[in-house]
Amino acid sequence: MNAVVEGFRGFARYLGGVMGADAYAKYLEHQAVSGHGDPPLTEREFWRDHSDRQDSNPQGRCC
Repeated sequence: MNAVVEGFRGFARYLGGVMGADAYAKYLEHQAVSGHGDPPLTEREFWRDHSDRQDSNPQGRCC
């Protein structure tokens, strides 16, 4: 049973990565590694900026 649960969690992480749900976590990692002097955006600010950039520069996406 434990293997099934771990398999499901792995699939959920994979699907979240494909859908972009981990974009904020990747942004925070990038901020920490690259040593930007500015504090990182809040999660709300990040998603607002992300959405605005997609709207102003649409690329290959379904919606």
